[in-house]
Amino acid sequence: MRKLRTDKPFFIVVALLVFFGILIFFSASMGLWTRENINPIDLAFKQIFIGLFLGIITANFTSRIPYKLWKIWSPYLFFLSVLATLLVFIPGIGFSHGGATRWISLGGMSIQPSEFLKIGFIIYLAALLSKHKNKILNWREGVAPFFILICITGAIFVKQPDIDMLVILFFTGVCMLVVARAQWKHIFLIMIIAVLTFGALIALKPYIKERMLTFLNPERDSQGASYQIQQSLIAIGSGGVFGRGFGQSVQKFGALPEPIGDSVFSVAAEEFGFIGATILILCFAFFLLRGLKLASHSPDSFGRLLASGIVILIVSQSFLNIGAMMGLLPLSGIPLLFVSHGGTALLVTLAEVGIVFNISKHIHTI
Repeated sequence: MRKLRTDKPFFIVVALLVFFGILIFFSASMGLWTRENINPIDLAFKQIFIGLFLGIITANFTSRIPYKLWKIWSPYLFFLSVLATLLVFIPGIGFSHGGATRWISLGGMSIQPSEFLKIGFIIYLAALLSKHKNKILNWREGVAPFFILICITGAIFVKQPDIDMLVILFFTGVCMLVVARAQWKHIFLIMIIAVLTFGALIALKPYIKERMLTFLNPERDSQGASYQIQQSLIAIGSGGVFGRGFGQSVQKFGALPEPIGDSVFSVAAEEFGFIGATILILCFAFFLLRGLKLASHSPDSFGRLLASGIVILIVSQSFLNIGAMMGLLPLSGIPLLFVSHGGTALLVTLAEVGIVFNISKHIHTI
């Protein structure tokens, strides 16, 4: 009987991303320790214990669960993740920060339940698409399930609001439809509906319109909407080829907003330069390519769709963050996975990686 083994190249790139993430996070957090009244022990506890330590334990656990069981559990997981995310709207349980209502307080710790909704969406969509694989060309049983799921999750994300995450989830779902070999005419119809919906959101949500205007003209409001992107570009540019060195970022000590959040890539580029930033981007690129290769060799359609959905979700979110910090995409509040502060995000990301590890164990040759 063949002994099940995790794919080594995929494991190595995940380990590198985790190592670089913790290294960059601790350097970026120095800026907050000096300019804000933040307890460094509390900050490190949330990232190391909740995110890394519990994340590794969870990844080890999910890597041992036969991935086919997720298909059986998928409707219940999605339903529970929706309920958990709705808790943020209950006074006394959910709380707001920066104009967004995305967190719940549990035992003195903040948890972002939408992280669980993302993976619940991916698992359930993979289960539905693999169940109707012979009818994927049919709108009602092939594409309609995606449309229903994205409407449910979309309503929650718009209410929070978290439009950036809705865009990421929509993009991931469309990619899964492509993997499932849905008809292109159905995919194009969904894209048209999405463009019209996004246009309506721009008209109804002033902050989205402001982001789009800032993206088109980053110099229009240097002390307001354009401040973050300008400071981010200064940090990236000042890093040069080799960077200032670990811990030597200047921008994180006051000028750069959210140095441990969505601006963490700018700190990394300033300290490690073009070479360090390129290595980090290449790690994500290899994560994507190796993950998709594992997905293509999966024993069944559910494993192929699940692995594809997970790696596309993680990489698209990370590239959206990097692109925004470089001025290539509109600004967003999306964190850089494996790197940005957020214990829940790191824990769930490692749990997702554990599922891909289990799928890789069932691949005989690659």
